[in-house]
Amino acid sequence: MTSDPALASWLQLSLTPGLGAATLRALLKQFGLPENVIAARRGELARLVPRETLAALDSAPVGREVERALAWAARAGHAVVTLADTAYPRLLLEIPDPPALLYCRGRTELMSRPALAVVGSRNATAQGVSNAEQFARAFSAAGLTIVSGLALGIDAAAHRGGLAGEGSTVAVLGTGVDLAYPAANAPLAEEIAARGLLVSELPLGTKAFGHHFPRRNRLISGLAQGCLVIEAALASGSLITARTAAEQGREVFAVPGSIHSPLAKGCHALIKSGAKLAESADDVLSELAAFRRTGFASTRAPSAPAGPGSEDPLLACMGYDPVDVDSLCARAGLPAERVAAELLRLELAGSVAALPGGLYQRLSKG
Repeated sequence: MTSDPALASWLQLSLTPGLGAATLRALLKQFGLPENVIAARRGELARLVPRETLAALDSAPVGREVERALAWAARAGHAVVTLADTAYPRLLLEIPDPPALLYCRGRTELMSRPALAVVGSRNATAQGVSNAEQFARAFSAAGLTIVSGLALGIDAAAHRGGLAGEGSTVAVLGTGVDLAYPAANAPLAEEIAARGLLVSELPLGTKAFGHHFPRRNRLISGLAQGCLVIEAALASGSLITARTAAEQGREVFAVPGSIHSPLAKGCHALIKSGAKLAESADDVLSELAAFRRTGFASTRAPSAPAGPGSEDPLLACMGYDPVDVDSLCARAGLPAERVAAELLRLELAGSVAALPGGLYQRLSKG
């Protein structure tokens, strides 16, 4: 019997074949926390879950994978962070499809610090690699955590620059967090696990498949307040990250290059479409002025979680009567997307209940 039944329930749902992210969110909305989903009558679940998926939910293979993940998470430096955890990065709650859980190796607190995504070509030039490392080093020295995807070329250089400063670095993987891909970056991955953070939404042991990486890119941009592209061809996956960043409301920057270089064309296309031109690290830092050494507090992130004995700021605005999102926005002085993200966190924590008609009500802990 597991020593962490709450985490086991999250893992059981996320590791069930055929139970996709959308269905999982629908189950959480209907039944609350995963423990309630697992305890629900299978006839009730059948309204949302296909029969074959329900059969897999209680299967021995899923049980073995849950125990494997729990054993992995119990090791020093490892963690599985769920939507209900205070360590879950709040910026990810702002994206349309936040992962239910994240497998982490290293410093999980880095996911909640001011960050900049730095991405670019795997087949980078020597100058591009140098630019990426020097830019990232300057950002990290200014207190920004560097987020990238552990690919060859620009990504690897950005991680090295991040590790050189106090901001450090987060590598978002397109494989299970227990695998190093590409193999050439295995030593870098170990260094990041020791001094930064490796993170993946994919189950342990998941190998590299092409369709994983565009999905991974939404997390790279989602964890950061902005995205800088250094060298990218017109068909580069880095442009997917930049487009996702723009859709998520993040700032997008691009480093220009020679008009004769194929690796500059993607950056030039971004600049033409509205990305900010970055010739130096200061060009980016001047736009993200809140993250200079004189003040790192994110202008996008909500206030810090309430400490022991204090009250959550949004709960304080709610009172105990049913209230709609617009009223909460007015009371808290926050935009609707921020309030919606906080309400999801509070609902999963059992502090708030969703009512018919788009209303929410605070639940008494007494």
